[in-house]
Amino acid sequence: MTDTEDVTMSIAGNLDKVRQTLPEGVTLVAVSKFKPDEDILAAYGCGQRVFGESRAQEMRDKHSRLPDDIEWHFIGHLQTNKIKYIIPFVSLIHSIDSLHLLGEVDSQAAHHGRTVDCLLQVHISQEETKFGFTYDECREALRSLPGLHLEHVRVVGLMGMATNTDDTAVVRREFAGLKCFFDEMRPCMPEAFGVLSMGMSEDYMVAVAEGATMVRIGSMIFGQRA
Repeated sequence: MTDTEDVTMSIAGNLDKVRQTLPEGVTLVAVSKFKPDEDILAAYGCGQRVFGESRAQEMRDKHSRLPDDIEWHFIGHLQTNKIKYIIPFVSLIHSIDSLHLLGEVDSQAAHHGRTVDCLLQVHISQEETKFGFTYDECREALRSLPGLHLEHVRVVGLMGMATNTDDTAVVRREFAGLKCFFDEMRPCMPEAFGVLSMGMSEDYMVAVAEGATMVRIGSMIFGQRA
């Protein structure tokens, strides 16, 4: 068996194990950032169609080379000058952390005749290096959306990243807080507002238990990044 076949079998096995842990209705985003096309195609061959990237130019280049029916999610911090690379094809942007950024996405989506789905990122962790709205800022942003007349973006939910810690109680509390806030805001939002993206390889089971509808898993599928 070649090294390539070994990698393909490993990814297929890992993907199957992860899928078995996810309840019906939870979407799996396979985080393929920094991974070669061959790894993505291995997961694709097992039926995976939703992939997440954190660098705009890398995602653009992969989109140009890989199958057209892949649903690309942008999960990293998005700079306004990089929107142009992904706006023609991106399916969901997880990381909108300001109304200014949302407005820029709307403007560029208009040029391409698209409406782009977005999540507002909420800062729920104890780490200041992570991005996102505070709860109060997010509440105000969501309430202000109708008056902004953004016709080429659709806010369909929230995203959050928990503290990178082995203390499960901390992680659970942060995810539970975001779910509570999501439930508070959902009745005030359009019907499409139904996505709660939280949980990665290290903590996705806690996130699912606390109500995640979408998880972002990389290393458990593809192995650790070099």
